[in-house]
Amino acid sequence: MTAPTVPTVPMFPTAPSPRAPRSGAGAGAGTGTARPGSPDLLRSVFRQHAAGVAVITAQDGGRPVGFTATSLNSVSADPPLLSFTIGTGASTWPAVRDSEYLGVHILGEHQRELAGLFARSGADRFGPSTGWAAGPHGVPVLDGVLAWLVCRVVARVPAGEHRVIIAEAVVGDPAGEGRPLLYHQGRFNALRD
Repeated sequence: MTAPTVPTVPMFPTAPSPRAPRSGAGAGAGTGTARPGSPDLLRSVFRQHAAGVAVITAQDGGRPVGFTATSLNSVSADPPLLSFTIGTGASTWPAVRDSEYLGVHILGEHQRELAGLFARSGADRFGPSTGWAAGPHGVPVLDGVLAWLVCRVVARVPAGEHRVIIAEAVVGDPAGEGRPLLYHQGRFNALRD
């Protein structure tokens, strides 16, 4: 007696080829010409992706440092983990690499200038115009944000010329007022209804 034949089923559904004709309403709409994967393609595609804007802060030898991040993601609710990326050539990378605790700040639409300041290379990010105070674990906490967290770094994962930082929230405040600032098409934008 032989065992019955069991059909093979893929573990993950596969998407149709982008070059394959599709049927139904709107088939082919907006598809343009497919391009091979490249850094330029990735940048072009992600310019179409609206992302929230955050500022990451740390201490570097007793001095506050920080940068604007649009790569912030929730990873897990239990334990409460988040992630973001940073280039290893960034001026703040040494502080992020060496810090046990980091600050994560969700910016409001009223904070476009702050987002730009923390995104600009060589800027005095913690100058007189930046309101902040030393928070839990000595992490710089910015004033007037929609929400903030102080997080403990649990992993720094290599990813090309960047590192994916995974951190666990240890304390924070979600009670800021206002609407979120978004990053889209290379600009900081207000959320529209």
